[in-house]
This record gives sequence, C-alpha cells and structure tokens, in this order.
Amino acid sequence: MAFDPLDSSMDQEAVDDIVATAIENNEVVLFMKGTPQMPQCGFSQRAIDLVTQHRPDVHTVDVLQSIDEFRNALDDHSGWETIPQTFVHGEFVGGSDVLGELDERGELADELDAENAPDPEEVETESADDDGVQSPF
Repeated sequence: MAFDPLDSSMDQEAVDDIVATAIENNEVVLFMKGTPQMPQCGFSQRAIDLVTQHRPDVHTVDVLQSIDEFRNALDDHSGWETIPQTFVHGEFVGGSDVLGELDERGELADELDAENAPDPEEVETESADDDGVQSPF
C-alpha cells in the first residue's frame, strides 16, 4: 500500500464534532478554504475580507484537509454544501455571495452583530490553530 499525502482526510465523526463545536462556541465562525492569511479561493478571500470589516474576532476553520467531510457536516447544519459558510450566534448566514449582498444593502454589520464585537485592539489574531485541522501540505 503506497502512502498518498493527499489522502489525509479526517473521519466524518471528528469533522462533525469540529463543526458543531466551532458553531456552538464562537459568536462568528467562517468555514473557508485556507486561512485568513492565505485564503485558497477567491470566494473565501471575499468572505474573510467582508466579515473582518465588522468582526475582527471571527473564528475561522480551514476545511481543505477534509473537504468532503466538511461539506457533509456543514450541509447538516445549513442545508448547503458550498464553502465558504458563515455562522453568527449558531445561525447560518451564507457564503460570500450573501455576505456581499448584505454589504451592498448596508445590512452586513447588523447581521454580524458588529455592535457587540470587541474592540479590534483587544482581539488576538488567530494562530494556525484551526481546531486541530492540519494542512496536508
């Protein structure tokens, strides 16, 4: 049996737990491809740019290591398989398209509960710790 470095996905139960915990324990969470410092698709870049305008405390989870398992887990919570996905206070808001529409209508700050966001100087930037998800690269 040969080692395939790209076949390092996590089991579905572990990913289900990561998704449920991230949604439950964070006011705002963004499931994205890549990290805020290095998004791996334009939609994830757009989503993180829009969210961090109002919520510098957004928690992010990089889904790339186990993308199929994350799609399944997120579908259970939102009814959508597409990534990125944003949740606020445990409720699904949408992906980059919905965030963009909310921003254009001037409703994004309210949807992200921006008035209750911590002062940007008080927010520590997240390290590469994405709830135990490690990049295979």
